[in-house]
Amino acid sequence: MSASYGKALAANGSFQQALTVIRGAQRADRPDWALLSAEGAILDQIGQGDAARRIYLRALSIVPDEPSVLNNLGLSYLLAGDLDNSELTLRRAASQPKATSRIRQNLALVLGLQGKYGEAEAVARNELDPEQAAANIAYLKSMMSQVDRWKELADGEKKTKRG
Repeated sequence: MSASYGKALAANGSFQQALTVIRGAQRADRPDWALLSAEGAILDQIGQGDAARRIYLRALSIVPDEPSVLNNLGLSYLLAGDLDNSELTLRRAASQPKATSRIRQNLALVLGLQGKYGEAEAVARNELDPEQAAANIAYLKSMMSQVDRWKELADGEKKTKRG
């Protein structure tokens, strides 16, 4: 009951209260990996990524190769800007028998963010119809080119201010 309540609180944005409830439901003598994973997700949402990744690793020490925990860890690396570790972790998650479509789509996203568009589309095609996969990757390419354009503009503005 407490775990479900804690997750509901987090879903509604009451992160500190959710952490209190989740941590209160945890048993020191028998840690629950699902509660640890939920705690890590909350920590990521409040910007405490380093702490979140430590919690995910604790959960993985209980259930090695649990795809949902690996997915959360991979997304935590993504939030930290560590695309290499994000990709490695999400590949590991996606290779597990219990991996979900969402996990594989997260892998496709990380591949696309690294400019590995062909591989990203191949992964996405396994989860979506070919047209939707192609559209998703085209949208991602468009977003990434806009990021580059904004960076160019910002860099040009910095040079103008210095010059």
